[in-house]
Amino acid sequence: MSNSTQHPLQHLAQNLLGKAIHELEPEESHVLEQIRQRRPISRDAADASDEQSSFGERLSDRVASVGGSWTFIICFSLTMLGWMLLNTDVLSHFGMAFDPYPYIFLNLMLSTLAAIQAPIIMMSQNRQATKDRLAARLDFEVNLRAELEIMRLHEKIDQRIQQRLDQILQRLPEQRPQD
Repeated sequence: MSNSTQHPLQHLAQNLLGKAIHELEPEESHVLEQIRQRRPISRDAADASDEQSSFGERLSDRVASVGGSWTFIICFSLTMLGWMLLNTDVLSHFGMAFDPYPYIFLNLMLSTLAAIQAPIIMMSQNRQATKDRLAARLDFEVNLRAELEIMRLHEKIDQRIQQRLDQILQRLPEQRPQD
């Protein structure tokens, strides 16, 4: 295959990774393409993930962040205590307790809340795992880019040193005194 019909990344793939273009992983191809275009590769994983997230995924994150906070736990505990006091002491004196001890309706509401909240929190955890995988992939790309750029710099420095040594060696016969 001639250079004019060769894939633009083939030279970089062969020189930097020692692979043919068809052997590259998607991340490696992406990194080489960014090197070829002389563009930065680093991106914020949170921003990249948020760009791809749906309304439901963002909602599950919010529900999980509220449901997993001390504010929620304290407010929910106070609400349950208030419910119990209201139904045991206050309304029972007037014969109007709508959920007397053993608080069957409260238990039903707690079970319903747990049944709804658990899958929402699991959705949020799945989304977080996806975010973590994306962050790991982006970190890999940045690390690979840095490593490849360091290799390219070493190669340039080695070439420059070799050129300089060649120049010095060419001048040596000229500077040697004639016997």
